[in-house]
Amino acid sequence: MSIAAATAREVTRSTIATGRSKDRTPTSILFLGALWFSLFFGVMVLIVLIVDTAIHGAPRFDANLVTRYDSVIRPAETGFRAGILGTVWLMVTTAVLAVPLGIAAALHLEEFADGRRWWNRFIEVNLQNLAAVPSIVYGLLAVAVMALLGYERKGIVLGGAIALALLILPVIIITTREAVRAVPREIREASLALGATRWQTTWRQTLPSAVPGIATGTILGLSRAIGEAAPLLLLGIAGAVRFDPDGLGSAVTALPIQIFSLSSNSQEEFQQAASAAIVVLLAMILLLNGLAIFIRNKFQRTW
Repeated sequence: MSIAAATAREVTRSTIATGRSKDRTPTSILFLGALWFSLFFGVMVLIVLIVDTAIHGAPRFDANLVTRYDSVIRPAETGFRAGILGTVWLMVTTAVLAVPLGIAAALHLEEFADGRRWWNRFIEVNLQNLAAVPSIVYGLLAVAVMALLGYERKGIVLGGAIALALLILPVIIITTREAVRAVPREIREASLALGATRWQTTWRQTLPSAVPGIATGTILGLSRAIGEAAPLLLLGIAGAVRFDPDGLGSAVTALPIQIFSLSSNSQEEFQQAASAAIVVLLAMILLLNGLAIFIRNKFQRTW
C-alpha cells in the first residue's frame, strides 16, 4: 500500500472515530472564514443593490410601465412597451440564429472531427478565446456582416440578433460539447455494435441524452444576451422607439438600451422609470434561468 493511501486511510479513520478532522488548523479555519466572508459580502452587496433599485422604482410599478411607450412630455407615465417587445423579438431571433448553428458545430467537433488535425485544434483554441472577447467586438462583427448582406439600415431586429447570436455562439458550442462529452461512451458503443451508423448513433442516442445540458447552456447564454447593451449601441439601436416591431427589418429598441438612455437623464421621473425597468429586466432573466433549471431537472438522467 502506498504512503498516500495509508495516510488517507489514517485520516479517514481518525475523522470517523473522533468526528473531527485533523485538518482544522488555525490556518485552515482562517481560510474557511475568508471564504465565508467572501460569500456573505458578495450576496449582501447583490441583495442591497436589488432592494435599493426596487424601492427606488416602486412608484412606477403600474400598468403604464408595460403598456405605454416612452414619453418626454409626460415623464411620470413613460413606459417600456417597445423595449419589452423589442427584447422578446431580439431573443427569439437570436435563438433561431444561434442555437441550431451552435449545436451542429459542437456535434461536429465532438463526434465527427478528427482532433489530431491541426485545423480542428485551431478552431477549438479560437472558440475558447472567443468566449472571453468583450461584447462590443461582436457589435463590430455584426456591422461588418450587415454590410456584407447589403443592409444600409443597422438599427433593426436582424442586426441586433446577429450581434447577440455571435456573442453567445461560443458559449453554446462549449456547453453543448461538455454535455455531449458527458454521455457515457458505452451508449455509443452499444449503438454501433447493433449496426447503427455514426450519424444514427449521434442523432438517436447521443443528442437526446445530452438535451438537459444543451438546454441549460443555451438558456444561460440567452440570459447573458438579454442584458447586453454594448453591441446593440454599436449597431445604432435607438433608445426612443415608439412603435412595436413587426418584422426582422423593423427598427427596434431593447430594455438595456432604454435603461442606459434614461439613467443619463437627470429628471427624477426618468430615474425612477429606469429603476423599474431594471427590475423588469431582472424578472425576465430570472424567468429564463428558472426555465433552464426546470428543463435540466425534468430531462436529467442518471447513468
